[in-house]
Amino acid sequence: MKKTINKSVQESVEEYLQTMGDEPVSGLYEMVMSEVEAPLLRSVLVFTNYNQSQSAEILGLNRGTLRKKLRKYHLL
Repeated sequence: MKKTINKSVQESVEEYLQTMGDEPVSGLYEMVMSEVEAPLLRSVLVFTNYNQSQSAEILGLNRGTLRKKLRKYHLL
């Protein structure tokens, strides 16, 4: 069976939560989003030879939003 991004994320989150056991967990949403968003942006940039307009189109973002996210993850 083909492994989907959805399934990979679900398995990773479940594994993380099990690993944490009784330890308090907070900020999980932001942590997961940053773990997924940065490599997503990097992969699309590489795919487009760092063409930001084309990357923004593929991602469904406007170019300004893409640039903001690239700065956030130090990809500029």
